Amino acid sequence: MTLRAALAAAAALGVQRLDAQLLLLHVLGRDAGQRAWLLAHDEEGIGPAEQALFLALCRRRAAGEPVAYLVGEKEFFGLSLQVDARVLVPRPETETLVEWSLQVLRGREAPRVIDLGTGSGAIALAIQAQRPDAQVEAVDRSGDALQVAQANAARLGLGVRFRQASWLEGAGTYDLIVSNPPYVAAADPHLQALQHEPLQALAAGREGLDDLRAIVAAAPRHLASGGWLLLEHGWDQADAVRALLEAGGFAAVDSRSDLAGIARCSGGRRLELG
Repeated sequence: MTLRAALAAAAALGVQRLDAQLLLLHVLGRDAGQRAWLLAHDEEGIGPAEQALFLALCRRRAAGEPVAYLVGEKEFFGLSLQVDARVLVPRPETETLVEWSLQVLRGREAPRVIDLGTGSGAIALAIQAQRPDAQVEAVDRSGDALQVAQANAARLGLGVRFRQASWLEGAGTYDLIVSNPPYVAAADPHLQALQHEPLQALAAGREGLDDLRAIVAAAPRHLASGGWLLLEHGWDQADAVRALLEAGGFAAVDSRSDLAGIARCSGGRRLELG
């Protein structure tokens, strides 16, 4: 079987071309950025073992399993993170939250940061990589998720401190609290398409606001004067989250949009004391 025939077989199974290319490069032991190589060498053949593995991965992808789980990694904010079914796959829209975090930390020396519900460690590790002087802590209630995050930190040589806890339980005082918590409504039909990812990291009550509400309520007690709370949320939740922040006494409440122009993050600053 040639590389061209392999991609055609993937298409026949219902796998999108980009996904098939990434899976084929993975099977061939090549970097994900070498899609042009596939096009230039599409008449080259692959062996029976590689063919069998590729088609097996394509069947799993056709059944809805994320490509990141199948290849074992996902790039996020320039970092290659190892991921599996114990954690959510980092999404590109979450990079908006990291960019905003770095903006509010600008000018602060050795800022104290906590990432709530860290999962793979994506947000905490991205901030630590960009701000080596920051004191970054990351928590998750899932011990399995923390194992993934700690392994990523060790492999990348980033000194994030990890702790098992539920949100701000046992937390100190910070210049920035940042979180991408569960925010999908429990009855949302879109959860079916995410069945391979951990449900506890996705769903949050009838409106999808339970965890966001809990974090906003607890955050002021753990923010230094002038500190920020930044949250990712669903595509239609910006108004609701801003209302929670304003009711919680936060100032400079605002939302930020992702590259698609959708407001995916909202945040506010704790009022200066005195």
